[in-house]
Amino acid sequence: MKQHKQPGQDIDEPELPPSKTKIKKQMHELRDLGVELTELGKDQLEQLDLPENLRDAIREMKSVSKFGAQRRQMQYIGKLMREVDTAPILAKLNAWRGTSQQHIAYMHLLERWRDRLIENDNALTELLAAYPQISPEPGGRTDAQQLRTLIRNAQKEMEAGRPPKNFREIFQVLREIIPEPT
Repeated sequence: MKQHKQPGQDIDEPELPPSKTKIKKQMHELRDLGVELTELGKDQLEQLDLPENLRDAIREMKSVSKFGAQRRQMQYIGKLMREVDTAPILAKLNAWRGTSQQHIAYMHLLERWRDRLIENDNALTELLAAYPQISPEPGGRTDAQQLRTLIRNAQKEMEAGRPPKNFREIFQVLREIIPEPT
Protein backbone atom coordinates (compact mmCIF):
# COMPACT_ATOMS: atom_id res chain seq x y z
CA MET A 1 0.00 0.00 0.00
CA LYS A 2 1.31 3.39 -0.95
CA GLN A 3 1.48 6.08 1.74
CA HIS A 4 0.33 9.56 0.86
CA LYS A 5 2.72 12.37 1.56
CA GLN A 6 1.42 15.10 3.89
CA PRO A 7 2.46 18.69 3.10
CA GLY A 8 5.72 19.52 4.84
CA GLN A 9 6.45 15.87 5.71
CA ASP A 10 8.80 13.46 4.01
CA ILE A 11 7.69 9.85 4.26
CA ASP A 12 11.27 8.63 4.38
CA GLU A 13 12.23 10.83 7.34
CA PRO A 14 10.94 9.72 10.73
CA GLU A 15 10.63 12.35 13.47
CA LEU A 16 14.10 12.85 14.89
CA PRO A 17 14.85 12.86 18.62
CA PRO A 18 16.18 16.13 20.07
CA SER A 19 19.83 16.83 19.34
CA LYS A 20 22.52 16.38 21.96
CA THR A 21 23.01 20.13 22.02
CA LYS A 22 19.34 20.73 22.74
CA ILE A 23 19.25 18.10 25.49
CA LYS A 24 22.39 19.55 27.05
CA LYS A 25 20.90 23.06 26.94
CA GLN A 26 17.74 21.82 28.68
CA MET A 27 19.81 20.10 31.37
CA HIS A 28 21.80 23.31 31.99
CA GLU A 29 18.54 25.29 32.28
CA LEU A 30 17.20 22.79 34.82
CA ARG A 31 20.45 22.92 36.80
CA ASP A 32 20.36 26.74 36.76
CA LEU A 33 16.77 26.65 38.02
CA GLY A 34 17.96 24.26 40.73
CA VAL A 35 20.68 26.74 41.72
CA GLU A 36 18.04 29.44 41.98
CA LEU A 37 15.92 27.18 44.18
CA THR A 38 18.87 26.60 46.54
CA GLU A 39 19.11 30.37 47.04
CA LEU A 40 15.50 30.67 48.21
CA GLY A 41 14.59 31.05 51.85
CA LYS A 42 12.90 28.28 53.81
CA ASP A 43 9.47 29.98 53.66
CA GLN A 44 9.62 30.50 49.91
CA LEU A 45 10.74 26.92 49.36
CA GLU A 46 7.75 25.67 51.33
CA GLN A 47 5.39 27.65 49.09
CA LEU A 48 6.56 25.76 46.00
CA ASP A 49 4.94 22.46 45.11
CA LEU A 50 8.11 20.35 44.99
CA PRO A 51 8.53 16.61 45.45
CA GLU A 52 9.94 15.71 48.86
CA ASN A 53 13.17 14.22 47.45
CA LEU A 54 13.91 17.45 45.57
CA ARG A 55 13.09 19.56 48.62
CA ASP A 56 15.47 17.39 50.72
CA ALA A 57 18.23 17.69 48.10
CA ILE A 58 17.88 21.48 48.10
CA ARG A 59 18.03 21.60 51.91
CA GLU A 60 21.10 19.34 51.88
CA MET A 61 22.79 21.64 49.34
CA LYS A 62 22.67 24.46 51.87
CA SER A 63 24.80 22.42 54.30
CA VAL A 64 27.43 21.32 51.74
CA SER A 65 30.58 23.44 51.83
CA LYS A 66 33.17 21.74 49.59
CA PHE A 67 33.15 22.77 45.93
CA GLY A 68 33.25 19.26 44.47
CA ALA A 69 30.42 18.13 46.74
CA GLN A 70 28.41 21.22 45.82
CA ARG A 71 28.88 20.48 42.12
CA ARG A 72 27.76 16.87 42.57
CA GLN A 73 24.77 17.94 44.64
CA MET A 74 23.78 20.47 41.96
CA GLN A 75 24.00 17.76 39.31
CA TYR A 76 21.75 15.59 41.47
CA ILE A 77 19.27 18.45 41.88
CA GLY A 78 19.34 18.98 38.10
CA LYS A 79 18.60 15.27 37.61
CA LEU A 80 15.65 15.47 40.02
CA MET A 81 14.41 18.61 38.22
CA ARG A 82 13.92 16.53 35.03
CA GLU A 83 10.92 14.84 36.67
CA VAL A 84 9.27 18.10 37.79
CA ASP A 85 6.93 20.37 35.83
CA THR A 86 8.91 23.60 35.93
CA ALA A 87 6.22 25.96 34.57
CA PRO A 88 4.50 26.62 37.93
CA ILE A 89 7.88 27.00 39.65
CA LEU A 90 9.04 29.55 37.07
CA ALA A 91 5.74 31.45 37.31
CA LYS A 92 6.07 31.69 41.11
CA LEU A 93 9.73 32.76 40.89
CA ASN A 94 8.84 35.43 38.32
CA ALA A 95 6.10 36.73 40.58
CA TRP A 96 8.54 36.89 43.51
CA ARG A 97 11.07 38.69 41.37
CA GLY A 98 8.39 41.12 40.34
CA THR A 99 8.91 40.28 36.70
CA SER A 100 5.54 38.80 35.91
CA GLN A 101 3.66 40.91 33.38
CA GLN A 102 0.61 41.03 35.62
CA HIS A 103 2.62 42.37 38.56
CA ILE A 104 4.35 44.96 36.39
CA ALA A 105 0.98 46.13 35.04
CA TYR A 106 -0.34 46.40 38.61
CA MET A 107 2.63 48.52 39.69
CA HIS A 108 2.16 50.80 36.66
CA LEU A 109 -1.52 51.19 37.56
CA LEU A 110 -0.56 52.32 41.06
CA GLU A 111 2.01 54.76 39.68
CA ARG A 112 -0.55 56.25 37.25
CA TRP A 113 -3.08 56.72 40.08
CA ARG A 114 -0.44 58.39 42.26
CA ASP A 115 0.58 60.76 39.46
CA ARG A 116 -3.06 61.61 38.70
CA LEU A 117 -3.78 62.26 42.38
CA ILE A 118 -0.91 64.73 42.62
CA GLU A 119 -1.59 66.49 39.30
CA ASN A 120 -5.42 66.56 39.22
CA ASP A 121 -7.73 67.71 42.01
CA ASN A 122 -10.64 65.61 40.66
CA ALA A 123 -8.60 62.38 40.69
CA LEU A 124 -9.37 61.66 44.36
CA THR A 125 -13.10 61.78 43.60
CA GLU A 126 -12.54 59.34 40.72
CA LEU A 127 -10.50 57.05 42.99
CA LEU A 128 -13.26 57.10 45.64
CA ALA A 129 -15.81 56.15 42.97
CA ALA A 130 -13.62 53.39 41.50
CA TYR A 131 -12.68 51.86 44.87
CA PRO A 132 -15.57 52.25 47.32
CA GLN A 133 -13.67 50.49 50.13
CA ILE A 134 -12.02 53.86 50.84
CA SER A 135 -13.90 55.32 53.76
CA PRO A 136 -15.00 58.93 53.18
CA GLU A 137 -15.24 59.41 56.97
CA PRO A 138 -12.15 59.58 59.17
CA GLY A 139 -11.39 56.39 61.06
CA GLY A 140 -12.17 53.99 58.21
CA ARG A 141 -9.66 51.47 56.84
CA THR A 142 -8.16 54.10 54.58
CA ASP A 143 -9.87 57.40 54.83
CA ALA A 144 -10.08 60.02 52.13
CA GLN A 145 -8.83 62.72 54.48
CA GLN A 146 -5.56 60.83 55.01
CA LEU A 147 -5.11 60.66 51.24
CA ARG A 148 -5.90 64.38 50.83
CA THR A 149 -3.25 65.22 53.42
CA LEU A 150 -0.66 62.99 51.75
CA ILE A 151 -1.42 64.49 48.34
CA ARG A 152 -1.14 68.06 49.67
CA ASN A 153 2.14 67.23 51.45
CA ALA A 154 3.54 65.51 48.36
CA GLN A 155 2.75 68.58 46.25
CA LYS A 156 4.52 70.81 48.80
CA GLU A 157 7.52 68.44 48.81
CA MET A 158 7.79 68.64 45.03
CA GLU A 159 7.59 72.45 45.04
CA ALA A 160 10.21 72.74 47.76
CA GLY A 161 12.49 70.10 46.21
CA ARG A 162 12.44 67.99 49.37
CA PRO A 163 12.76 64.18 49.43
CA PRO A 164 9.52 62.50 48.25
CA LYS A 165 8.46 60.93 51.56
CA ASN A 166 4.71 61.58 51.11
CA PHE A 167 4.95 60.73 47.41
CA ARG A 168 6.12 57.22 48.42
CA GLU A 169 3.53 57.01 51.19
CA ILE A 170 0.73 57.62 48.65
CA PHE A 171 2.01 54.62 46.71
CA GLN A 172 1.87 52.44 49.82
CA VAL A 173 -1.67 53.58 50.62
CA LEU A 174 -2.71 52.81 47.04
CA ARG A 175 -1.28 49.29 47.42
CA GLU A 176 -3.60 48.80 50.40
CA ILE A 177 -6.63 50.18 48.53
CA ILE A 178 -6.23 48.62 45.09
CA PRO A 179 -6.04 44.82 45.22
CA GLU A 180 -3.42 43.12 43.07
CA PRO A 181 -5.04 40.84 40.49
CA THR A 182 -4.19 37.18 40.97
